[in-house]
Amino acid sequence: MTFAGGEIKACCAAAYSSATARFLLGDSFHPGGAALTSRLAWALHVGPGDLVVDVACGPGSSAYQLVRETGCEVIGVDLAPPAEADDPRVSFLRGDAEALPLADASVDGVLCECAFCTFPDKATAARELARVLRPGARLALSDLIWQPDGLPESLASLEAWVGCVADARPLDEIGGLLQEAGLVVDLTEAHDDALAALLDRIEARLEVVAMFAADGVAVGRELLHEVRAALDRGLLGYGVVIAHRL
Repeated sequence: MTFAGGEIKACCAAAYSSATARFLLGDSFHPGGAALTSRLAWALHVGPGDLVVDVACGPGSSAYQLVRETGCEVIGVDLAPPAEADDPRVSFLRGDAEALPLADASVDGVLCECAFCTFPDKATAARELARVLRPGARLALSDLIWQPDGLPESLASLEAWVGCVADARPLDEIGGLLQEAGLVVDLTEAHDDALAALLDRIEARLEVVAMFAADGVAVGRELLHEVRAALDRGLLGYGVVIAHRL
């Protein structure tokens, strides 16, 4: 099943800006939470005076964490309406990962957490991530990944796409797209345990929702069950790619 890029983007923007998403996912909208964000922040090699763009930043939790831990400045870019920053080192822009509202070679680092899988045109998004990096600057990307055997048809729905599953790619394919965009891949890592922990948290919180709105969680439960089964079978996982621009 295929969906128009605009439809996917609109659904993602609406879903991840909702109170429901914040309740189910917590402050960090990605597997690994603050601990994995710290790992990515370290990999960026940035500090005071540097500028980082957080692509598909969601509510901005990682942007603020980067500022606290590294002293850099951060621009968060997301399809949803921008939040009002409460730290002078953080700003937010409304924008598309496939057409970032930033100049060429204008940032010292790019962070992209659990979002590349939702971008309809991944090759264009990869070129945009590379385009805005200054020479020598780094990209730290984490994302859902699937193994070459492929995911079941049941995980090809629009809900699964918004849930970061339907268009997930193998880790080496993500690396290949980044290399084609002009980046050099320095490191890849598997973090499947982080995905398992996030699924546990979502499952527990869905049970709380079910106590008050039983009819409203059927789709979420079914999708969660399918994702868990794919993870258990080794078809789905979570990974990190660190790359730099020459």
